[in-house]
Amino acid sequence: MKKLMAMACFMLAVSPLAFAQDKAKDDAKKAAPVAATAPATPAVKADAPKADAKKADAPKADKAKKEPSEKQKAQQERRNRCNEQAGEKKGDERKKFMVACEKEQKKADDDKRKAQQAKNTACNKEANDKKMKGDDRKAFMKDCLSAKKDVPAAAAPKVEAPAKK
Repeated sequence: MKKLMAMACFMLAVSPLAFAQDKAKDDAKKAAPVAATAPATPAVKADAPKADAKKADAPKADKAKKEPSEKQKAQQERRNRCNEQAGEKKGDERKKFMVACEKEQKKADDDKRKAQQAKNTACNKEANDKKMKGDDRKAFMKDCLSAKKDVPAAAAPKVEAPAKK
């Protein structure tokens, strides 16, 4: 009888652990679609070196994600140029200046890009008209793109300093 009572107490004491394991499995199933990058596996001593390797690779992946894109780099450059021009302005005056300046800087950058595209198109068309190929075409394109030729007036960049109030 004492053994039966001891077994019953033991079963009652262990039952919450069994339910906790089931709950953990349910949570893992729910989280699996969200975390599709790495499968959820229980930690086993044999897998410990693999887990350490994944942890070691994680900071490298984070650093790669933190690298700004080309658009972000261009925005930072525009902001730096405007920041230099802002000088001693403070408060709302500075905010208004920065917004206007960054818009104008972006427009100027877009105009430069459009002018370069127009130049590329013109040089490419000229090379096609001359039916150039291979090294001759490369040399022609290099000379054409580096030359200070006139670009169509519509594609010419208009760079103006921001209006100071």
